[in-house]
Amino acid sequence: MPGERIILLGVNHKTTPVEVREKMAISGGYEQPLAELKRIEGVRECYLLSTCNRVELLLVAEPGEQLIDNILAFLFGDRVQREKCLEYLYIYYDRDAVHHLFMVSASLDSMIVGEAQILGQLKEAYRHAAKLNCTGTLLNRLLHKAFSVAKRVRTETAIGSSAVSISYAAVQLAKKIFGNLKDKKVLLIGAGEMAELAAEHLVGQGVAEVVVANRTLARGVELAKRFHGRAVSFDELLGQLEQVDIIISSTGSPTIILRQADVRPVMRARRNRPLFFIDIAVPRDLDPDLNDMENVYLYDIDDLSSVVDMNRSEREREAVKAARIVDEMTLSFQRWMDGMSVTPTILALRRKADGICRSELEKTLPRLAALSGEEKQAIEVMLSAITAKMLHDPLVYLKSESCGGRDTSEAKINALRTIFGLGEDES
Repeated sequence: MPGERIILLGVNHKTTPVEVREKMAISGGYEQPLAELKRIEGVRECYLLSTCNRVELLLVAEPGEQLIDNILAFLFGDRVQREKCLEYLYIYYDRDAVHHLFMVSASLDSMIVGEAQILGQLKEAYRHAAKLNCTGTLLNRLLHKAFSVAKRVRTETAIGSSAVSISYAAVQLAKKIFGNLKDKKVLLIGAGEMAELAAEHLVGQGVAEVVVANRTLARGVELAKRFHGRAVSFDELLGQLEQVDIIISSTGSPTIILRQADVRPVMRARRNRPLFFIDIAVPRDLDPDLNDMENVYLYDIDDLSSVVDMNRSEREREAVKAARIVDEMTLSFQRWMDGMSVTPTILALRRKADGICRSELEKTLPRLAALSGEEKQAIEVMLSAITAKMLHDPLVYLKSESCGGRDTSEAKINALRTIFGLGEDES
């Protein structure tokens, strides 16, 4: 519809600190937020991606100040002042929106370039949006193209050859602090995907024991069994802190689960042996004040950016190739969008020309009764050829690069419709 554009809005680890991201109003899965997003006036298609490091909205909508106000209210409620929200929020339109989405799918915009999780997260978010009929022709095609970008990048570059993740970075940080991890005991708080990935990496480093504490004991038992560890209930959490060396927390709790006051008596029982916490949850699981305690070391998800530097130079070489693929695919999608914008005009032009031909033939042929059937057919073919040749240059122009660019394209299409008397474009 006229005036509608592809719009991508969001916050991520680059633009917004974790203490702001954890105040965002989106929680509890995708269904409710998507339903709310779909109800925002002017939104025709929508998609929501929510991960530890980013929340992004992809819309087909008519831009305007009211839309932005509604989106800010959707994202932050009244938890962050509007002026501050605008400082953190990035907004891309049309080609820039497509390019950013492709950068995300290619894992070029991740905290750790080349991490493999993002594609699964994109697909999971799409499943929810499609199930609720939030996406339509435009976003369906765009998101499938984003998946193709990710596949090409994985196939044609080595950006994922030593694939890493937030969980891997957390383990690398533990290694940096302790050195050898073979005699260390690890407590995983939460048994989700992030905890599972952390356990895989930790077992690979040869840790002495993995203990899993999860609110659902059965799930904790299942994960612990995979790694020859043991599961405990959440009620046993503080007791376990006396025995372990490394704690990696990744629950979905909306509030802090361990506070400084909880850990202080534990440190006395441990006789102040060092305790290393890594909080990879958003919102944070662990009290930031833990860092004020002697021999307690706490790192949150933003601190992991320092670990990223270790692999940066190697990955940057492959990232250059991946960025070229992103640019190619962005251009390809832009051409498809441009084709969509000119198609109604092309069809209208052909319909008008064909209508004129038919009308003139209907008026003229009855007066040429002496002509044979073959001669009448020859006249029809001649008129059709003349029409095709007359339309050739306008149609080539409509499909050409020189008619590209959203604003330029619309102006030129409208001018052509006026010249040929095609009336309003109702596409």
